[in-house]
Amino acid sequence: MVTPLGVGAEATWRAVLSGENGVGPITRFDAAGFPVRFAAEAPVPGVGAELKARLTELAAREALAMSGIAGGESVGVCVGSEACRPPWAWLWRTDAPSAAEVQAFAPDAPTRQVAALAGALGPRSTVSTACTSSSQALGEALQRIRRGEVDAMVCGGVDALSEPLMVLGFAKLGALSTRNDDPTRASRPFDLHRDGFVLGEGAGFLVFERESVARSRGAAVLAVVEGYGCSCNAWRITDSPPDGRGAYDAMRFALDDARLAPADIDYVNAHGTSTQQNDASESTALARLLGGVPTSSTKGMMGHLVAACGAVEAILCVLALRDGIMPGSRNLDEADPSCPVNLVREATPAPLRHVLTNAFGFGGSNGSLIFGRP
Repeated sequence: MVTPLGVGAEATWRAVLSGENGVGPITRFDAAGFPVRFAAEAPVPGVGAELKARLTELAAREALAMSGIAGGESVGVCVGSEACRPPWAWLWRTDAPSAAEVQAFAPDAPTRQVAALAGALGPRSTVSTACTSSSQALGEALQRIRRGEVDAMVCGGVDALSEPLMVLGFAKLGALSTRNDDPTRASRPFDLHRDGFVLGEGAGFLVFERESVARSRGAAVLAVVEGYGCSCNAWRITDSPPDGRGAYDAMRFALDDARLAPADIDYVNAHGTSTQQNDASESTALARLLGGVPTSSTKGMMGHLVAACGAVEAILCVLALRDGIMPGSRNLDEADPSCPVNLVREATPAPLRHVLTNAFGFGGSNGSLIFGRP
């Protein structure tokens, strides 16, 4: 993965365990005069489609190298991604963009890129459901293997939202934190004084493989993909329902799919965006379904990676299983009483068996995934 905390899975994981900060002043464009002037930018140069392509290549190449997987007809690709926004300068262009430029901004551009990098000749698909995109891409990858269509799937997501239209748009919606005087403390999931999320950039990719095939080639198995659930709130575009019903259903479906009981879950990496409504809604669902399970949101360190967050946070869950450590929650100064969850404040060793990760998107789309120790 590539995140605001570093390039590479291990670099980000070390930073997460240390509770480091990936939020700072916007450098991709001149944000003077904007209502929000900070973001969680990845340490990779570029803007727009060029930046997304670089993030995709760095993360996908790392996943492919770690897996040692070969391409071919038995390997497919599924990526969570949104359409890339044209650069601000395009407003003043007098010529028409080329076909190649247009294709680079399409939602499936990263999917095509990953398929080429992997030499994957199997099924290829793109999921674009806002913040749930890569979570549902992982779920689709799991289902394709279960259906017998392929032996392996390269899956994940990418997004880069530190650009004018997205910063202005989300700010006008009232979704972003406005702590311009203290950006390092702006992303504060489940904290009483949270005031919105922080836009981020990054990419995360995983290789899912049928167990018999992975074992036969001596692959280094990091975790088992045990369950997946998705749902729709049918509520509002930007808010989650107060009773948390959509989140509850997605998690319940994932538990049923994994044939696990609520008591089997040892840790939850929450969606936890740092908005008033989302955190309260998710907390209600977690308390109702899983009781006092230890929970944290790593968005306090790296902001909200939107289409990439589900995959990146899934990787963090895999690493938590591998090392037996629950990540903590940065900027949690005073827990909100309306969020009845058992919050993990600092990285804490624990004998983890099964972990759950959530991703909930604008428009009411919800995805939950469960991973277990191999």
